[in-house]
Amino acid sequence: MASLAHALDHRCSTTAAAAKRDQAQEQQPWIQVGLGLAAAATAVAVGLGAAALPAQAVTSEQLLFLEAWRAVDRAYVDKSFNGQSWFKLRETYLKKEPMDRRAQTYDAIRKLLAVLDDPFTRFLEPSRLAALRRGTAGSVTGVGLEITYDGGSGKDVVVLTPAPGGPAEKAGARAGDVIVTVDGTAVKGLSLYDVSDLLQGEADSQVEVVLHAPGAPSNTRTLQLTRQKVTINPVTFTTCSNVAAAALPPGAAKQQLGYVRLATFNSNTTAAAQQAFTELSKQGVAGLVLDIRNNGGGLFPAGVNVARMLVDRGDLVLIADSQGIRDIYSADGNSIDSATPLVVLVNRGTASASEVLAGALKDSKRGLIAGERTFGKGLIQTVVDLSDGSGVAVTVARYQTPAGVDINKIGVSPDVQLDPEVLPTDLEGVCRVLGSDAAPRLFG
Repeated sequence: MASLAHALDHRCSTTAAAAKRDQAQEQQPWIQVGLGLAAAATAVAVGLGAAALPAQAVTSEQLLFLEAWRAVDRAYVDKSFNGQSWFKLRETYLKKEPMDRRAQTYDAIRKLLAVLDDPFTRFLEPSRLAALRRGTAGSVTGVGLEITYDGGSGKDVVVLTPAPGGPAEKAGARAGDVIVTVDGTAVKGLSLYDVSDLLQGEADSQVEVVLHAPGAPSNTRTLQLTRQKVTINPVTFTTCSNVAAAALPPGAAKQQLGYVRLATFNSNTTAAAQQAFTELSKQGVAGLVLDIRNNGGGLFPAGVNVARMLVDRGDLVLIADSQGIRDIYSADGNSIDSATPLVVLVNRGTASASEVLAGALKDSKRGLIAGERTFGKGLIQTVVDLSDGSGVAVTVARYQTPAGVDINKIGVSPDVQLDPEVLPTDLEGVCRVLGSDAAPRLFG
């Protein structure tokens, strides 16, 4: 297995070309982003050498099945494979599962992966893999919902993040809401990809989404939504003047705060964040407010890059697999602003690469975390290409904060409890609240 490299987040994927039957060498990954997938950290070449094949001749359909089996065999984080003999499962499926047609092969792969009881290790048909990669551009046609499973249970499908300005957010969808039905189809127990298919569609088409707040299944809400192309601007920022004393750092000489909103981590985030922090640093603001509420993640390297802009030294995130710590990402000594007082706004919709950033800033004592406990999506997936254009998303590792805290299903706890709705996310609105008598105490 290649060493851990170029890790991505929630939402993204590293892809390695599937090896041919007689190839076993590792190949260099190329990086893609995918909505709803966590950061990928390991590139896997799917070798199908003679030693990996059963004695009897295999068909082309069985070879495709073996590619998927091999991807999990080489990369999966749990080497007990959920208490199963992975080799015996391979033999059993080759003998008993019909694989005469492509649809049967796909079904056999799904059944194999289901044994792991891991909702994030999934099979991706070619159309779904292609749709995942279209998310690289930062826009999709749908209702603007990033979804996941509730705590990884694989039962309830919940809203991870409503895209800012998207149809769902405008209609009142919130992070943590449980989706009950989409156009009358009950979604509990469906795969995330099936639910995504229901939510997406032609621009200007209508879709009905029924959901409820967490813990309140009897109090459902029905949203009538119009699908549209949702484009997320990764970074917005402004300088808020005449900020109320309650919201300023203790002893602040100025009444100015720099506000930076990170909506997602995509290919544009690093450059945009660099511009924001550079301009605010030149202005000499009294403090920085970094808002990563409802940021469901994205490109893991972008999250690390942002942390490096604010932290001058020390470790930022650890990557661990079944063998222990496999990689460490550290500050590079080239920070833009490692001194201005900083508060980081988080909520339940803060997930994956965003939690990596929050954990790095918290453990390094660089800033205060304010809000509510984050989502707790600390698993890392890689997407391995199969030879027919399909793929397998495989859980390969976990994130840990610099202090060694595994955030999966736990999240990052805030230093300052803060109502996540106390501040809006639009630039004009946040400055208005910070300058009012209702300004929250941000810096403790």
